[in-house]
Amino acid sequence: MNRTARLYALVEDLRAVAPRPLTVEALATRFEISTRTVQRDLQTLLETGVPVRSIPGRGGGWSIDPEMTLPPVRLTADEASALITALAAADASTPYVGAARTAAQKIAASMTGPASAAAQELAARIVALPTRSDCEVRTAVEQALANNLVLRLSYTDAAGHESDRVVEPAGLLTADGRWYLIAWCRTRRAGRGFRLDRIAAAAPTSEQAQPHNLTELLLGSVAVGAVRPTALTSLGPPPRESD
Repeated sequence: MNRTARLYALVEDLRAVAPRPLTVEALATRFEISTRTVQRDLQTLLETGVPVRSIPGRGGGWSIDPEMTLPPVRLTADEASALITALAAADASTPYVGAARTAAQKIAASMTGPASAAAQELAARIVALPTRSDCEVRTAVEQALANNLVLRLSYTDAAGHESDRVVEPAGLLTADGRWYLIAWCRTRRAGRGFRLDRIAAAAPTSEQAQPHNLTELLLGSVAVGAVRPTALTSLGPPPRESD
């Protein structure tokens, strides 16, 4: 068993007995590895945000919060291949691409035998031309959306006009292979779509944003008919550019 597969299995073993803890010795015996390797694996899980914790004292060990992790999902070979393929196609400009890559690794690690080989072989056939991307901008947008924070950004519109904006993020729109931040623009006092690859700089503030309805912000734009994708459904034309 490779390390990625072992980390995945380690989480599932901890989930199976949660909230009861398992000792390092028991885990070492289970995976036929040294206690030092188990400690190193547990530390890796901690550093990657998996909600494992050490319980000291007699009867202690390591446990996981089952409410903070997903239970095992049984996928068919075709379903797993479809997910790995879709995640493999995510490029650097795609929101949450870092999480997508680790998700793909976890799916691949959970598969064995011919199904795993088929999914990996299919993913290897997918290539994409790199797009202009700034990981700092993408991270700032992700943080602002996740924490509902006001975002400061520098933007260049389709005509090449540069401007500084203070916006209240409402959501993300994907259209024609592009990603847009949909937000209430305090400068224009209206809903606007900001193409991510045209945002030159972005920084979340500590100010909480007011809640905005994504559908209402799209009213009056060419993306008014946008819907939540269910199976990679196209959302149609891109939204109106900032002016």
